[in-house]
Amino acid sequence: MSPYLPLVIMLAIGAGFAAFSVLATSLTGPARYNRAKLEAYECGIEPSPQATGGGRVPVKFYLIAMLFIVFDIETVFLIPWAIAFNQLGLFALVQVLLFVGAILIAYAYVWRRGGLEWD
Repeated sequence: MSPYLPLVIMLAIGAGFAAFSVLATSLTGPARYNRAKLEAYECGIEPSPQATGGGRVPVKFYLIAMLFIVFDIETVFLIPWAIAFNQLGLFALVQVLLFVGAILIAYAYVWRRGGLEWD
């Protein structure tokens, strides 16, 4: 027996379940399409071909996205470092201080650009 046999069996079961679910839904579900169901849904707002403000995306959107990435990447790197802190030594401490310094620079940039002001 191959050590990968249980993995292959689980993948086959998962693929079979996904295929069965899609097929069963299309066969048993109601197919009453109308104009409202075929239109794009935008949180209750009437969809329009252009974005508000002449098609331009506000800079606020990008600042919030940058904030999310900054804190997401910080978490991804700092949690494993904190778990293995006792075994890493002084070199890792210096590296993390440099990393946190870079994060603080990005945070200061977002702060100066108004990314933390929720209008």
